Amino acid sequence: MTEYWVSQGNKWCDFCKIFISNNPTSIRNHELGQRHKDNVAKKLDTMRKDNVAKEKQQKEAARALEQIEAKANRSYQKDVANLKEASSLRALDIEEDGQEKWDYDSTSGYYYNQSNGLHYDPNSGFYYSDAIGKWVTQEEAYAAVQISSSSKNKESIFKKPLPASAASSVKENKVTAQSGPPPGPCSFSFFKS
Repeated sequence: MTEYWVSQGNKWCDFCKIFISNNPTSIRNHELGQRHKDNVAKKLDTMRKDNVAKEKQQKEAARALEQIEAKANRSYQKDVANLKEASSLRALDIEEDGQEKWDYDSTSGYYYNQSNGLHYDPNSGFYYSDAIGKWVTQEEAYAAVQISSSSKNKESIFKKPLPASAASSVKENKVTAQSGPPPGPCSFSFFKS
């Protein structure tokens, strides 16, 4: 059989950025050379420097985050204190019209307002009403009180006796409604006029 020539190709050295012959002798000679050793040392040195710079940047970022969290925590504590102070002042203040009067119940530790039926907890800042059945925020409590008071007004309007002129107009409306066609859609022709 005849033999034919085969190219061995070249090998790329990543440290030196050159091609060398792809045989064991050339590779060993290149790796033992001073230029290759210097390039490997430079590469390791830059990798160490990059790693140190990366760690330094991560430490600075962590320190900045700790400072931000500390400031946010202080601000949060300040806001909570202001909210508790404002809610306790709001609950215990008497409005200009003098309707709200809060009485302290020492057995339960809550304040009670007889005019709107709300209980107030100064520790949590929440309000309770029998109409709601649970502890809610100030806005929800006063909204429920307004809704329940408006529904009570609607019931009382229907229970009042009607004046004589209004009663006669209601009787007239009943008489005219009975003589006309029945209410709702009608498909029969004898009801239409």
